[in-house]
Amino acid sequence: MNLSHTQRDWFNSRHAREALATLDVAALPQHIAIIMDGNGRWAKKQGKPRLFGHKAGVASVREMIGSCVELHIAYLTIYSFSAENWNRPQDEVSGIMKLFVEVLAREIANLNRQNVRVKLIGKVDDLPQCTRDAFAECVQSTAANTGLTLVVALNYGARQDLCQAATTLAADAVAGTLDSADITPEMIASRLSTAGIPDPDLLIRTSGESRLSNFLLFEAAYTELYFTDILWPDFGRDALVDALREYQGRERRFGGLS
Repeated sequence: MNLSHTQRDWFNSRHAREALATLDVAALPQHIAIIMDGNGRWAKKQGKPRLFGHKAGVASVREMIGSCVELHIAYLTIYSFSAENWNRPQDEVSGIMKLFVEVLAREIANLNRQNVRVKLIGKVDDLPQCTRDAFAECVQSTAANTGLTLVVALNYGARQDLCQAATTLAADAVAGTLDSADITPEMIASRLSTAGIPDPDLLIRTSGESRLSNFLLFEAAYTELYFTDILWPDFGRDALVDALREYQGRERRFGGLS
């Protein structure tokens, strides 16, 4: 892989440059999805409250966006807040909602500078008004950008999304505009909140957990899964390159014979 000048500056450690040189630029994933896990444990190791870890994790999000821009990745989906995260302590949830507002206010200009378009998936209407407004402004402000599409999974759950898709298909069947016998996987995909977004090629989960946690269950049927013990606030450019190098060492068969 021939590195551009900006790539050499961005991936500035010797480890990253050497690893990047071994990558096939034509075989990078089109879509990377990330379960950003470990903020709370990272904060606990620092003797800090959990919200401190969420704030620290923002820097890793910024690095992933910048890295994907530098590598010309088309889509990056981040699991920012799950439908189950409402079960966390109220002060943590409230802090996260406020953090979203603060971060978006700071980052919109940077996203536009990098030509990043923001898209949301999940039940955004259930969020506090100030959080909804902040994300709506970000989506509108970046809508014309043509580079990386940053998909933010917000109050998202794959099972809930599948139920919503099934509900719309059932309604069409009852109305007589659809024969239930004609339903295909492609038709289901078109009713999901991820409609129009290619399935992820690589899904990364940090912090040592090895499960999908209700994230992109339908879309990840043939996604390559990469699990690492690194806690999210410590997951940076070098760690992403390591994940990409392992990804390119795998043979993707999509159910076919080797």
